[in-house]
Amino acid sequence: MYICKYCIVGEKSVLIICDLFPPAFGPRMGYLCKYLIQNGWNPVVITEFVEDDLFSFLGKNVDVTYIRYYRKNGLAGKLEWGWTFLRDVLFGYKDKRMYREALNSMKKHHFDLVLCSTYRTYPMRAAWLFAEKMRIPLIVDLRDIIEQYTGNEFISHNLPKICGLDKIIASDFRKRNLRIRNGILRKAAAVTTVSPWHVSVLKKYNANTHLIYNGYDPEIFYPSEIEADKFYITYTGRLLSTAMRDPDLLFQAVEKLSGEGLISPDLFRIRWFVDSKSEKIINIAAGKYPVIEPYMEYPGYISAPKVPGVLNESSMLLLLTNKADAGGPKGVMTTKFFESLAVGKPILCVRGDEGCLEEVINRTRSGLSAHNAGEVYEFIKEHYLLWKEKKTYIDNSDKEEIKKFSREAQAGQFIQIFEQVKSSVMHIESNH
Repeated sequence: MYICKYCIVGEKSVLIICDLFPPAFGPRMGYLCKYLIQNGWNPVVITEFVEDDLFSFLGKNVDVTYIRYYRKNGLAGKLEWGWTFLRDVLFGYKDKRMYREALNSMKKHHFDLVLCSTYRTYPMRAAWLFAEKMRIPLIVDLRDIIEQYTGNEFISHNLPKICGLDKIIASDFRKRNLRIRNGILRKAAAVTTVSPWHVSVLKKYNANTHLIYNGYDPEIFYPSEIEADKFYITYTGRLLSTAMRDPDLLFQAVEKLSGEGLISPDLFRIRWFVDSKSEKIINIAAGKYPVIEPYMEYPGYISAPKVPGVLNESSMLLLLTNKADAGGPKGVMTTKFFESLAVGKPILCVRGDEGCLEEVINRTRSGLSAHNAGEVYEFIKEHYLLWKEKKTYIDNSDKEEIKKFSREAQAGQFIQIFEQVKSSVMHIESNH
């Protein structure tokens, strides 16, 4: 008989089937596992292998199986991705492989329920098939949904632009994924998601939909005084497009501050901790404002353990989004926002979404969700002049409100849902 090395007597077990798991850029499930283990649950994870090491520390002490769909780089890698994408569109290839791996896991484990976490649809079908075969409940966690995007950013690679082929493929892909997703949501025991806007969309398909925000780990992200010789405005993360995340109001304000002689590159910098693709997008957007070029720095993407130090040595933390209207992003509340909340530095959000994100910024009193360049100009000016004179910053944030967004508190929310679902199943079984 196999005894799981992570299991203890009386422990409850959950199979997590997800599209991303540490070390890759997918901390939500990684942090959940950390706190599940501390609360008597045994998480077992099946996920796709992604070449990354941003959150490698979260993969420790967790039983994880990685499935590698692509093994090559360069042109061969692109062809391999294309071939896998085609098989996936036509035959559901990736979900089938994930399902087979889940069945193999039953040789070692017994599960009380299945949790599927994804930003789109894959691997929901694999999770549903497994839950149905094993007669255990399925909970779906949707970190992002197709409806929130302004264009085709939900497809991870650029599609070939040949005679409108990209639009046809994207449209078909969108319809197919929504059909599969919505069908599975209707059958799930519960659904969790990341913003009030997401809840409002998904409740159409499953009334038992719960809000669990993204968040911060209180053991890693907290205020720490680190002196810096410059006033740093810092951005960490990725950009998919300026339609989703638009820095234009920031550039307008910095251009004005520089033109008035209030700032200079020797004391004022905007740091972009981004990947090469995001850097290109930023450079194109900044090209309209030549005067700001000396203020820009691109240190490159950094691993997760370095982020708290970078945030704490900054004077202001930058969030990029856009107005959440019909043509803009909707319900986007990234992990980096909550990590910024935790360190207590003033947050500048451009352009304010006038939605869920703005509501939390205002409720926590953590910064400015800007609607125009004038607001950005005044906000930066106030904080910069204070820093220049006293090397300090303004922190009027509501600490008790911010505590609600800790990963530990959110794990408690997941566990409560797990227990409710388990109790419902036991009640149904006892009546039969």
